[in-house]
Amino acid sequence: MSTLSFTPPLRQSHAEALTISQQAGIYIQKNGPTTSSISIPFLSNPDSIELWSNYENLLYSCLRTGDDKTAHLCLEKLGARFGTNDERVMGLRGLYQEAMAEDNSALMQTLHEYDSILAEDPTVTPVRKRRIALLRSLSRDSDAINALTELLEASPTDIESWAELCELYVSQGFYQQAQFCLEEILLSTPNAWNIHARLGEILYISAASSQDQINTLAESVRRFCRSIELCDGYLRGSYGLKLASEKLMGLLETSTKQDSQGNQDDQLPVPSVKTLQKLRESATSVLAETARQAGGNSSNPHQIVFVRDSLKAS
Repeated sequence: MSTLSFTPPLRQSHAEALTISQQAGIYIQKNGPTTSSISIPFLSNPDSIELWSNYENLLYSCLRTGDDKTAHLCLEKLGARFGTNDERVMGLRGLYQEAMAEDNSALMQTLHEYDSILAEDPTVTPVRKRRIALLRSLSRDSDAINALTELLEASPTDIESWAELCELYVSQGFYQQAQFCLEEILLSTPNAWNIHARLGEILYISAASSQDQINTLAESVRRFCRSIELCDGYLRGSYGLKLASEKLMGLLETSTKQDSQGNQDDQLPVPSVKTLQKLRESATSVLAETARQAGGNSSNPHQIVFVRDSLKAS
């Protein structure tokens, strides 16, 4: 076997990661690169981009499955090719050290190493991101938020960092700040239906503590509608729309301010109860059809079971 077919690491199932890890030794033997101190791309082997990308993916899979020896071998080969001071290699080395840490004291030692690297050169982005991930694993969320804020000041279009900061804010109950993070993402990717759905979820959660609960839920409904508009049949959006429309209908039916809500100059009108009922029925229909068609062939059976249970409860 001279080639491997890799699923992006974040999308790999446990079975895929294990299969790749088991094949790592053979792959390394057949694709052992010749070390060169010259790192100019056009002097490299034509397959070098794919080759070194595969080594990095092998490292992730081996760490995930506990094959520490092969993971270290991949790290050594990457370091020999690109140099131990290469930013990406430094980040991967930190990831390896975190995986090998046996206790919090070992993790703290890795954190101190990150601090030392960044003290010399604060622009090493892979190390900055590893440091943030390590702070989160040490339950130092406030420090992680501060570090992410500093990173985003230097790199305001880093979508991944905005998304991570959003989840940190949600974990702390800072919903307005979390909404701001997602809105920043939508400036770069306005058609990201999953971000619209996530924004709808946060609005739905925050409505309970909002001073303007009706308008907050109305905006949640709009966000779920937008996610479905961008991705027809989007299960997460449909389920969110069902919940948000039901809750907003209940509030409007009991509210004495129904006619005055949402009529301010800076706010969109609140959907009528009749409109919300149609949205709820549409979302419920999509969920029922998805559950029916999936049967036992869904790639995410737990999600389908959850949908079926929610339909029974409605």
